[in-house]
Amino acid sequence: MIRYLMSVATAALFTATCAPAQDLSAIARVDVTQSGVETGWLGGASFALSLSQGVPFRVFTLDAPRRLVIDFREVDWSGVRADDLHQEQGPLSSIRFGNFQPGWSRLVATLTKPVVPDDIGMTIDDTTGRALLQMGFKDVTEAEFAARSGAPQNALWPDPPAYDLAAPVADDRFVVVLDPGHGGVDPGAEREGHNEKKLMLQMALELREALLRADDMDVILTRDRDVFVSLEGRVALAHQVGADLFLSLHADALSQGGAQGATIYTLSDAASDTATAHLAARHNRADVIAGTDLTGSDDEVASVLLDLARQETEPRSQALARALVDGLTEAGGPMNNRPLRSAGFSVLKSADIPSVLVEVGFLSSARDLKNLRDPTWRVRMVTGIVRSVLAWRDGDDAKRPLVRQ
Repeated sequence: MIRYLMSVATAALFTATCAPAQDLSAIARVDVTQSGVETGWLGGASFALSLSQGVPFRVFTLDAPRRLVIDFREVDWSGVRADDLHQEQGPLSSIRFGNFQPGWSRLVATLTKPVVPDDIGMTIDDTTGRALLQMGFKDVTEAEFAARSGAPQNALWPDPPAYDLAAPVADDRFVVVLDPGHGGVDPGAEREGHNEKKLMLQMALELREALLRADDMDVILTRDRDVFVSLEGRVALAHQVGADLFLSLHADALSQGGAQGATIYTLSDAASDTATAHLAARHNRADVIAGTDLTGSDDEVASVLLDLARQETEPRSQALARALVDGLTEAGGPMNNRPLRSAGFSVLKSADIPSVLVEVGFLSSARDLKNLRDPTWRVRMVTGIVRSVLAWRDGDDAKRPLVRQ
């Protein structure tokens, strides 16, 4: 006998009720053989997700761009590929999933047309405890979709808090913030079973240990596990801990110009080249990919931050970039043929913290992927970054009295 747990047509907030002997706080696993998008003869579509047990969940839509978001507490996506859940036909495309914050998972799908979830419900099998989340989709106008979209506000389902890391000791020690790119529901670039978020977290952890061994400093990570952190949250954390330096680590994939080799990026309002413009656009869409509601984003504030950055921080960031190019070149690279570039990366928009983005390599390059997986190569690169940071710090300290004058 199948017991019907819930069905609410508003697609706003859903909370599973607890069944006997059913622990809804544990992690549910996905059965891809019973999951995915189905299209009907008349063009209608439905989505199903088969789980090893019932979990609380909620469903909502976001506009500009149109997205479907499903939050769970909590789903294990191990072994699941986007292709397992996606069909070319139907209203869903570019399905992404993963950890969103500790204890929470998220699925995000781009909507190809204005539709809203309809007939949503989760059923649980009394015998096996398995659960099936199902929903259909109803066509609506653009105006109706926009009116019904937005992240729900509810204490049971809080928005992701700023990443909770303790502030450094209140002394004069140098503070470095390392930012492993992507995370959680946003995997970043992917190739041959490897993804950017895991590779960069590994490198950030290794770099943190090397920096701590090299000198008396505080090193803070924007994330130390596989969770999503918004671009704004990464910058906010750097200010929260009083960072002297912000390094964002990435290993993207670009087809333009056969991108390969380590490349250092600084902030500018105009990209230094077309490939960098494409790269910045991809990086700046991280929050969209993760299903974050961008309502209320203020472009004027971003413009002010850019202007402030040019006054003092931009030259310091450029000096840091040059130091990193020198250090990584000395460590053996390999370096990109144009290792210094710039664009409007959102994660670099701190007005008062020297910030650079380091593409350690590109997953679109077979050579770079091989290097990123090689512990010996990573040690050389980490050593090069440490030497660069220390050299820049000493030179920056010497110049600061002159800058203040």
